[in-house]
Amino acid sequence: MFESLSERLEQSFKILKGQGRITDINVAETLKEVRRALLDADVNYKTAKNFTDSVKQKALGQKILVAVQPGQMMVKIVHDELVELMGSTHVDINLKGNPVVILIAGLQGSGKTTFSAKLASYLRSKRGKSPMMIAGDVYRPAAIEQLKILGQQINVPVYTEEGNNNPVKIAQSGIREAKRLGHDLVVIDTAGRLAIDEQMMNEIAAIKKAVDPQEVLFVVDSMTGQDAVNTAREFNEKLDFDGVVLTKLDGDTRGGAALSIRSVVDKPIKFISSGEKLESIEVFHPERLADRILGMGDIVTLVEKAQEQFDVEEARKIQKKIAKNQFGLDDFLNQVQQIKKMGNVKDLAGMIPGVGKALKNMDIDDNAFKGIEAIIHSMTPLERTAPEILNGSRRKRIADGSGTSVQDVNRLVKQFDETRKMMKMMTGGKNAVRALSNMPQFRGKP
Repeated sequence: MFESLSERLEQSFKILKGQGRITDINVAETLKEVRRALLDADVNYKTAKNFTDSVKQKALGQKILVAVQPGQMMVKIVHDELVELMGSTHVDINLKGNPVVILIAGLQGSGKTTFSAKLASYLRSKRGKSPMMIAGDVYRPAAIEQLKILGQQINVPVYTEEGNNNPVKIAQSGIREAKRLGHDLVVIDTAGRLAIDEQMMNEIAAIKKAVDPQEVLFVVDSMTGQDAVNTAREFNEKLDFDGVVLTKLDGDTRGGAALSIRSVVDKPIKFISSGEKLESIEVFHPERLADRILGMGDIVTLVEKAQEQFDVEEARKIQKKIAKNQFGLDDFLNQVQQIKKMGNVKDLAGMIPGVGKALKNMDIDDNAFKGIEAIIHSMTPLERTAPEILNGSRRKRIADGSGTSVQDVNRLVKQFDETRKMMKMMTGGKNAVRALSNMPQFRGKP
């Protein structure tokens, strides 16, 4: 996430390295590079200028503490300004109403339909809501079917009306049906276009007027950068939406949308989303994203993700097994599967301070977890419990059964042994990187 921007900002701070104090000259040189980094990230020009002007004013007025180097002080000032730029504090979604009606808007291809399902799933599991989704995109042939499939995956009903091409009436009827069935939350997926047009804007405005939603969320494809900000401005003039959702943050995201949108439309970012997994949705916290952009990691979000997937009682059982040296490959497989549910492995590792930079040039393939699973599933129950009995013939049989090589089996068994040892001691960032780099699915690039 924002790897290029993070790298450029880090380079700009190096100008102050070795400097005894902050001066007009070294601040000007540093902020010149910071502004270039922001503009290369497709941040709005006015936003970038205001940002660096504010940083300069605060930096030159700052008294440097003896224990704090000028470079460290500049990082702190830039961090605080990034937090301010993205909204200072988290703004919660409005869930007052029965049913709560949430209207999803945005251009075609921004990820509205997938996000609708992610939001419904999140609000059910984390906020105790009983959601229904309404398929209001009557123009894209696959949209209704896509929402139905997603609804089945998360066990949330989807309201549709075959043959009805009036999204306003569909939305109204869907809300009535949700009330009748006792659902206290309605998420309305709407049509998008490849570009803004008058018909589209009038239609979404008519839906808003007809259903009077508690929340209108504008979904933005983060990879579109400054174009996303311009689109948000036009949508906001017509809709006066309540919040922004940034999607596709796992892609080639330069950061322009995340850093510009709040200052341009003065509306909070409420959620961020990455990937196609329906669990990959996060409540937006400006300070946490600023931490990630500056390479400081995001331990709070990492812990929250872990808490969502790891059962406390199960963790106690694992701890006892480790203490008694009874931690087996079945337990190892269970841990791998839980980690997979947390999201993209490289993004997760990047939330650990210092680890993200170490993994920058490492190719991490999430799909290669399938090889680990196949190898373990090819073992007998005894072999999983006591891998020390795995002799040459057993390893050959396991390799043949899992469609892998004996070398892959050997690597996994060795990694498992190392993992068992590591789980008995406190592990730091360097150990985590070492463990990841040794796993079969992680291939370091020179």
